Amino acid sequence: MSDSSPLPPVRLHTEAELARDALSTPLLSRAARLARWAGPDTRVDAGGGLVDEQVPVAAEALGLSGDDAAADASEAWRVAVDAGLVEVVDEEEGTVTAGEDLALLTGGSPHDVLAVWLAALETVLADASVPDLDGLVDEDGEVDLSSLDWDPEAEAEFLDGVLGNLYLLTAGEDTPGGAPVPLPALAASVIVPSDMGEPTNDVLEQVSDAMMRLDDQFRMLEPVGLVEYQPVDEALMADVDEEPAPPVDDTDVSRYGMVRLTPLGLYGMRARLMEAGFEAPAVGDLADKGADALLDGTAGFPPGAAQAETEQWLQRRESLAAARELLAAARGSDAGAPLRRLRCQQALSLVGASAEPALREVLDDAELGGLARVWLTEHGAVDVPAPSEAMVYWLTIDTVAAQLAAEGNSEELRALVEGLAQQHGGFFAAVWRVDHPATADVLEAMGRLHPDKKVAKEARKAAFKARSQQGG
Repeated sequence: MSDSSPLPPVRLHTEAELARDALSTPLLSRAARLARWAGPDTRVDAGGGLVDEQVPVAAEALGLSGDDAAADASEAWRVAVDAGLVEVVDEEEGTVTAGEDLALLTGGSPHDVLAVWLAALETVLADASVPDLDGLVDEDGEVDLSSLDWDPEAEAEFLDGVLGNLYLLTAGEDTPGGAPVPLPALAASVIVPSDMGEPTNDVLEQVSDAMMRLDDQFRMLEPVGLVEYQPVDEALMADVDEEPAPPVDDTDVSRYGMVRLTPLGLYGMRARLMEAGFEAPAVGDLADKGADALLDGTAGFPPGAAQAETEQWLQRRESLAAARELLAAARGSDAGAPLRRLRCQQALSLVGASAEPALREVLDDAELGGLARVWLTEHGAVDVPAPSEAMVYWLTIDTVAAQLAAEGNSEELRALVEGLAQQHGGFFAAVWRVDHPATADVLEAMGRLHPDKKVAKEARKAAFKARSQQGG
């Protein structure tokens, strides 16, 4: 991902809802219980971890049992220390006390709770980037890292890249309701080059290896509440020498792992991306800003997010005043003005009939008179003056320019171009004279988009005339 362009806007739950989610995550709740369990007899080693003899006691205090009990208790303690729930008061003696942040979990604001959770998340992400060290202990009980091909920085970057792509898929409107993402597709998104057609066997092997790493990592990230994860089916990883598993459906992609960011995870990833310098907007960010910020800020939003942002903005304002502010912000002859007017028109469609006086006030405005007439007509207003031919053509150019900026060469725009050329006889003979900064660009786009070669040629000729008239 590049940090030079904004990420898709996300819709976040309220901080109160997210704080409740954070407090209920298994890992943070265990860490808090251990922080309250710790007392004068609790001892830690030089790294702040519980001494070996106290790990089973901590596991018992958490009600943990089984093969993973000790590891889970140790992880919860590590989170408690790193998140400020426990403080080491004497490193030589290894004594601890409750940390200042422990009280925030019960007496702090939702934002305070989320800050503690974010600290816990960083600990888990750091642990998830460390490979499994089982089998790497030498005769002296030391870990032999020389036998391990591990680049800590590269491993952390790999996991960050995967989570960044998962954020993009979750934030985008093409993934309804945060639908889970197949693990093979997610692994491929960071391994397979974007310009590669058919992946090579070597690349496919890299994807398979990445899936196995991610399977371990997502299992670690689920207890902290970052993701919901359906692990890879164990039968797929069975040793070929073992007794064969019962027949299964090879076409079931869910067997290869499915993952999605939780609402809390979406909040956490956005916070991390912003900390890393990315522009990561959230719906509601513009609600207390002016109409100019709203129209410019939602210019690149997908339709659903733009409407949700606008609805929140309108909820804080009286309809007539909001309409006047929107119309004033929509004026301009700069390159972004057509898209601002389109967003203004979309915003005004959400405003009730009480905004009618604001629209009547701009009926004679060269830039706003056309969209004002459209709004008034759609709202059943009477005595709406008919637009002049010049205004119709100007609004047409402005609308196509806005659609070009919003969607590029989309199928919807292609259909609009075909309809305009078909409905208006002599369209190109007249429209090149329109005094709009985007006239030539719009006509060139029409020539590019129209499937009829004859019509496309007319559009290109009109574009040449328009550019000559503008002195370009």
